[in-house]
Amino acid sequence: MDNTLIIILTLYFLPSLIAVYRKHQDWLAICMVNLFLGWTIIGWFRALFWSGTAPRFKVSTIIEN
Repeated sequence: MDNTLIIILTLYFLPSLIAVYRKHQDWLAICMVNLFLGWTIIGWFRALFWSGTAPRFKVSTIIEN
């Protein structure tokens, strides 16, 4: 019984685990979506897709006169 619960929780929080492991810049938001909307299939897949996206980087430009 205990192993089953661990497997279920791991699968449920898989998007969060992926986001944290990949050091995604929006890892906290992904975890919140996973926690609160993961019980819906759409919310879980949304968090999973989001955790697999490439992090955005800030682009700074230098303007020379």
